[in-house]
Amino acid sequence: MQLKHFLQFNDFSREEYEYLFERSRWIKQTFKQYRQYWPLVDRTLAMIFDKSSTRTRLSFEAGMNQLGGTSIYLPTRDTQLGRGEPVEDAARVISRMVDIIMIRTYEHDILQRFAENSRVPVINGLTDEYHPCQIMGDIFTFIEHRGAIAGKTVAWIGDVNNMCNTWLQAAEVFDFKVHVSAPPGYEIVSERIGLSGTNNYEMFSSPHEAVKNADLVTTDVWISMGFEAETEKRKTDFADFCVDTEMMALAKRNALFMHCLPAHRGEEVATEVIDGPQSVVWDEAENRLHTQKALMEYLLLGKIKKA
Repeated sequence: MQLKHFLQFNDFSREEYEYLFERSRWIKQTFKQYRQYWPLVDRTLAMIFDKSSTRTRLSFEAGMNQLGGTSIYLPTRDTQLGRGEPVEDAARVISRMVDIIMIRTYEHDILQRFAENSRVPVINGLTDEYHPCQIMGDIFTFIEHRGAIAGKTVAWIGDVNNMCNTWLQAAEVFDFKVHVSAPPGYEIVSERIGLSGTNNYEMFSSPHEAVKNADLVTTDVWISMGFEAETEKRKTDFADFCVDTEMMALAKRNALFMHCLPAHRGEEVATEVIDGPQSVVWDEAENRLHTQKALMEYLLLGKIKKA
């Protein structure tokens, strides 16, 4: 089987995602029925963390265990990577001892260099530029609640960060629209995202205009990891970009609200919205578990014909 990595959302085709979502449905149903499914017995996942995490670690570690495999948690501060070992050398060693690797780090270049020297599949657990596992879980959640996302409109409100970048890539893969609203100085850099030049997104200066008739409204914290020094400036710049009930009312009547969590209630989202009837953030969080199990199964075993 040909070695395949998952570093950006556009690494996979729409057909591959449709397969992965079908597997996710089956794996989730199997899990909910307490039926054992252990396709990855004797397989080992190494989880390398340069950034702190709750959901990413828990979903990958629990997911690998639920598939019959084992996982090893490797914070960089406790490894030779934390003492300056070249990424390339670490990749050559670690990939000889495990079957699959997930990395959560800062610069995307670190992940890319690691993958180029790995003998096993590498998964992006988050970089400053992209968060493909989260968007895979988000789209699966939308499909569960509303059906196909093709042709729909997603409103992204707030910081043009790794989540926004990945939504933009997903829009090209699935052919939906993204309305992006961010303050001046936080605009999209399409070249960095790797967009092909299609018209799948539109920038709005007003967040209220961006959410009009949207099928999904989503946001993230204003101060991502690594940007703590800009906290006060960002709070000022984003002051008008809180997704509140007034803003949600401008979206479609059955629009969903998503947030990748953790959320800062009263900043990027109002409590009434995240805890409201349109919010699916808890389903969204859980679905990281099921979609990542399907992803690991696919990277290690290829397409499964039955079961």
